[in-house]
Amino acid sequence: MLQKIAIDNVEIGMYVEQIESQRARTKMKKPGFIRRQETIDNLRSKGVLFVYVDGDQITSDEDLRYTETKVGKYSSISGNDEYCAAKQLVDTSKKQLSKLLRDVYENKPVDIEPVKEISANIVESIFEKREAVLWISGIREKSAYLLEHSMNVAFHLVNFGRFLELDRNTLEELAVGGLVHDIGKILVRDEVLNKPGKLTDDEFIHMKEHQTLSQPVLENMVDLPSTSKDVSLMHHEKIDGNGYPKGLKGDELPLIGRMSCIVDIYDALTAERCYKPALSPSEAFKIMIGLTPFHLDADLLKKFIRCIGFYPVGSVVELSNGRVGLVCKENPDDLMTPTVKLFYSARTDSFREVEYINLSKRPDLKIVRGLTEAKLKTSFSEFR
Repeated sequence: MLQKIAIDNVEIGMYVEQIESQRARTKMKKPGFIRRQETIDNLRSKGVLFVYVDGDQITSDEDLRYTETKVGKYSSISGNDEYCAAKQLVDTSKKQLSKLLRDVYENKPVDIEPVKEISANIVESIFEKREAVLWISGIREKSAYLLEHSMNVAFHLVNFGRFLELDRNTLEELAVGGLVHDIGKILVRDEVLNKPGKLTDDEFIHMKEHQTLSQPVLENMVDLPSTSKDVSLMHHEKIDGNGYPKGLKGDELPLIGRMSCIVDIYDALTAERCYKPALSPSEAFKIMIGLTPFHLDADLLKKFIRCIGFYPVGSVVELSNGRVGLVCKENPDDLMTPTVKLFYSARTDSFREVEYINLSKRPDLKIVRGLTEAKLKTSFSEFR
């Protein structure tokens, strides 16, 4: 059975048989697996709006190497066993989650056990190699937003839950909830889900229906914990009762729901979409603070910021001397003085020799702002 997928949701590793533009739907002369991002970009440039994917076609081990998260040539994490293990976890999780989404779209029975196993591994990794997991999960792929977003929500929920000292079983249930929290969006019309401009009133109503569409899917997931369901069904609720789908208000919205609201918004703000640029973590936090106390729980948001760090690992920052780089290690005693890997100059718009600066030992330097690669109009992929 062929699955229709918008071009912005096409992933490396999919088996494409047909393509569709505004003018026609045609068969590919040479159907096959998409192995490189350049292929997706080429289809988009030729006006392709949708592709038809055969989900039953499974890539071989040789093909799978093209779907893995890439590590940059000058990365400080390349060759490190801890980061390689985190990278493998992210890659494996993406493949399993992708299969789950395909099964939901094709109305097949959903096996939640592999998702639970991945969730247990996510919890284990957050305890043993937190910085590595957060660094790798921060390397986003624009063409697979729903997949990336679900993964990151799971990682952030577990990380936040650990910070709040929740028990291990609850953390695993949070991870499952994060992975399936937007499952209803698979059933939202593609032209609404991937619309680059502002939604009309009718389109926005349809988009909000992803919460309602999620409920029967979740109910059909045998042995899905109630905590996991709460993550999915409550992440658009608001403290003041103006959220959806149930309009929960005040104490009606439990801790799990309040956590989910915070994490979902944070990851959405820091993601680049076809209709908006990504915000830096510090920019996202400023917006989120403005959503308290009516939308988000103010005290819980403060704890989340302390958990993540105002400048978390993997974020881009500019120092007072004009040098730019990636935060590579947090300072738990002072969120404003992490260790930064510098390799770019904002003043000359050029790359420089790599230098590591521990800001806690350099009182003459400070972070002046968080940045994104989009704002700098350059890519730091080789340095991640």
